[in-house]
Amino acid sequence: MGKSRSGGLLGTMKRIESSVWFQGFIISIIIVAALTVGAKTYSLPYGVELGINYLDNFITVFFLVELSLRFIACDDKRRFLKDPWNLFDSVIVIGSLIPISDTDMILVARLLRVFRVLRLVSVIPDLRYLINALLKAIPKMGYIALLMFIIFYLFAAVGSIFFNEVNETLWGDIAISMLTLFRVATFEDWTDVMYETMEVYPMSWIFYIIFIFLTAFVFLNMMVGVVLDVMTRETAEKEQENQDNHHHALVAQISDLQAQVARLSDKIDSQNDKPK
Repeated sequence: MGKSRSGGLLGTMKRIESSVWFQGFIISIIIVAALTVGAKTYSLPYGVELGINYLDNFITVFFLVELSLRFIACDDKRRFLKDPWNLFDSVIVIGSLIPISDTDMILVARLLRVFRVLRLVSVIPDLRYLINALLKAIPKMGYIALLMFIIFYLFAAVGSIFFNEVNETLWGDIAISMLTLFRVATFEDWTDVMYETMEVYPMSWIFYIIFIFLTAFVFLNMMVGVVLDVMTRETAEKEQENQDNHHHALVAQISDLQAQVARLSDKIDSQNDKPK
């Protein structure tokens, strides 16, 4: 009797945790938590600030209850703890329990409460998919970033050699030159830098055109291409996994139907074998 009650309670918790309305309610609470973080940056009346603090405490308790519900409803507890998104949620929720007062952990507690907004990523599957694809693309993007650094370094060395006399503030050494080139790559008043050097070196525009072509067009498109390639492969793998799961489910249903047909056939045969 006790097992059936516990099983029924566990089934109810699973239905609640996986229901659409509950997921929507969680997303609403996360949005409210984000709004409270923004509201605390303003100078508010004492009553409003007190109400926001009470609301913040309610959100913290709700997240703890929601995380506990997800943990209890999960059949495989080890798999739950090994999931990076569940670990992320656990750190954020447990860290939010640190009381915000005059303690050494006050900055950590405030940061963790700010990071609660990131739980929106872990709750929405499509956002998780995008983040996972981005993380898988980081190794390849790292090689592109290394190549960009080499280009920045070479152009900074050339710029420091030729343009140092034009403007020492922008081209004084290779580190400052790389910072200037970053400004050029982001199109932040880069024409002012170019026209200044063109007054001394009229053909220096070639230097800027080649640099911008490499960084803003070639390498940026390479970054986008890597991310799109990873997302395409992730989508294909996800569709293949869904097809495999559907295939296994159909096979299981067919096996179950065959077993039922075999049992019915045995019953019919046993009834026919009975003496009349």
